[in-house]
Amino acid sequence: MELTGKAVVVTGGTRGVGAGIAKAFLRAGADVVVCARRPPGTAIACAGRTARFCPLDLREPAAVQDFFAEVAAAYGRLDVLVNNAGGTPHRLLDEGEAERHARVVALNLVAPLTASLAARPYLRDARGSILMIGSVSGTRPSPGTAAYGAAKAGLENLARSMAVEWAPEIRVNTLVLGMVRTELSALHYGDADGVARVGRTVPLGRLAEPEEIGAAAVFLARPDASYVSGASLLVHGGGERPAFLAAATVNKPERNGR
Repeated sequence: MELTGKAVVVTGGTRGVGAGIAKAFLRAGADVVVCARRPPGTAIACAGRTARFCPLDLREPAAVQDFFAEVAAAYGRLDVLVNNAGGTPHRLLDEGEAERHARVVALNLVAPLTASLAARPYLRDARGSILMIGSVSGTRPSPGTAAYGAAKAGLENLARSMAVEWAPEIRVNTLVLGMVRTELSALHYGDADGVARVGRTVPLGRLAEPEEIGAAAVFLARPDASYVSGASLLVHGGGERPAFLAAATVNKPERNGR
């Protein structure tokens, strides 16, 4: 409970990775506010504690300003902002209009910037931190999600620039995520067998659980990480298993015991 008395905002915190992050902060003792356009199906709760939900459209700067002012007034402080809201449909570049790709960039890059600027005065007073939720799609080609990958690459660069400009009052870091098992996994990977098959392409042999992402997020917000800023922490289970390694594993001869 080392974050008791700290106030945390998790954008897009009503399901999936965001809910896992919110629960991890609740478990650590923090007061957690989750925001999204729609309320969660069930309350976000953990360890006998419940996150507060506030409706918010991150595409409306005035509403974002009001939201952070209200959170700071309610709790007397703001210690951590987790910019988690994001995502994209699978769409090749020539299958969508430019405006649709622009909306993906707005959600995954512009919205975190908007939220960070609005939260900055309160985080500065608390000497708090910002955590961006990035993706391995921002570090390699991302066919089918090109605008998303470009936005995530920009988000990581934005975090590093913020870490320099806003130091020493505010620390800024990025979690670079691989594949995570969420309520939407079936849309991407199919049934349980499909999820398991995709998980075997990861060196650790499975997809991450949202709570594991939450544990990494809490680490970066803890006092133990007080000298960590401008960092990108890979949380991807070792990345993607190289094709040659997978083939070598399949064709590995039996050992004779010696």
